[in-house]
Amino acid sequence: MNDFNRDLAGAPARSEAALDAGLRAFMLGVYNKLALGLAVAAALAWTTAYVPAVRDLMFVTTPDGRLTGFTLLGTIVQWSPLAMLLISMFAMRNPTARGTGLLYWMVVAAFGAGLGVIFLAYSGASIATTFLITAGAFAGLSLFGYTTKMNLGPVRSFLFMGVIGLILASLAFMFLPAVQNPMMYFLINIAGVLIFAGLIAADTQHLKLGYYEAQRRGGESLGVLTNWGALSLFISFMNLFLFLLRLMGGSRN
Repeated sequence: MNDFNRDLAGAPARSEAALDAGLRAFMLGVYNKLALGLAVAAALAWTTAYVPAVRDLMFVTTPDGRLTGFTLLGTIVQWSPLAMLLISMFAMRNPTARGTGLLYWMVVAAFGAGLGVIFLAYSGASIATTFLITAGAFAGLSLFGYTTKMNLGPVRSFLFMGVIGLILASLAFMFLPAVQNPMMYFLINIAGVLIFAGLIAADTQHLKLGYYEAQRRGGESLGVLTNWGALSLFISFMNLFLFLLRLMGGSRN
């Protein structure tokens, strides 16, 4: 906690106005990149859902367009964002702005392509309503993370462990018939909402503090942090949206 307070107190030591303006410009850059990524992902999702030639490469559907399964390519695309993130943890020892930017757009593209499944499984009204709720929640949570004086660092570390547990629980639900029941499904989705809601606030604060450190380092540090920030917020936004959709969304059936 003391280190956190020193960071907050010492960060604007050079020029309060200049650092505040720089921080606002930095955060705006992160949010703009996030918004563009969401738009690209939505366009790709629409394409994979409604362009027959593309849809048939990814999904198995009934004649009236309802989802019944995934092709091999569709399965690979569904899991590719997670694979990219795991590989990047080991491959990017010295990240550059160009490398992290490429990773961001690769994850956005893969996530968006796989997201076509929601248009096949849920009604358009449910998707639109849930997206608006997610956007509103994101704005509030990110504002909280930006303005709070509370140290969210320990919470962020705890939530990362929660993500690992969530992945394991989701895999167990998919492949172990013994745990495939409505209560388990409900609990996984509730946990997903809470974990990614918390990560939005914690990651926003982490970006704010990271900006001051990147300013001290110079070079490509701000560009790298912008890409990592947009990526972390994109992943949290999309997962919050998906978990809320599973809880609230109306099936097309």
